[in-house]
Amino acid sequence: MTESSSADKPAQTDKTQKRSVANYYTDKTGLERLIFFSDAVFAIAITLLALEIRLPEEAGHFNDRELWISLLGLWHEYLAYIISFLVIGSFWLAHHRKYRLIERYDTRLLSLNLIVLMSIAFIPFASSVISASSNRSATVFYSLTMIVVGLLFGALWAYASHNNRLISSRTSQRQRHREFMAPVVTVVVFLLSIVLSFVNTDLARLSWLLILPAAVYVNTDRPTT
Repeated sequence: MTESSSADKPAQTDKTQKRSVANYYTDKTGLERLIFFSDAVFAIAITLLALEIRLPEEAGHFNDRELWISLLGLWHEYLAYIISFLVIGSFWLAHHRKYRLIERYDTRLLSLNLIVLMSIAFIPFASSVISASSNRSATVFYSLTMIVVGLLFGALWAYASHNNRLISSRTSQRQRHREFMAPVVTVVVFLLSIVLSFVNTDLARLSWLLILPAAVYVNTDRPTT
């Protein structure tokens, strides 16, 4: 009886290990397909941003002065384009870094990644809203969109990095912390803009430019000390 029980233990251990390994996929082809698809969504979202900058229909009849006045009057559209481009670009860089650390994947990661991409693909619409309207509701709507994107990105990394679930065991604590910074910075900047929108809408929108120095800081490689 004892011999039978002891003989069963290695077999049970092997089954447990196989079951654990079977929960994850380690093939490079699968990860590459996920990354290529993600890159395509990011690229399309960035391209669509420029399509939201439109001159009035009567612009074809403007003289030089009227055309310049009309172009300068599109500053809300330019700001929306620049901010959205910077945010999407920053998240693409963060996505690229994360998937250099992620060594395996599972169905939940695929699902989370799809949800993140869904939020990225929504940004051009949010950008069109603030291009069409300069009121507080449009500003808050755009800010909330960016906050959701940031939270989803943070959730993806939290899932992948928890107990080294999907990332390399060689990932340092500094790298882990850094990968949380991009979504945190985004959430903080756009939360601040919501507060400012109750004071001055233009000031709230200008505060989005804080994304630029923040993105540079977060995405700059610094030597490990």
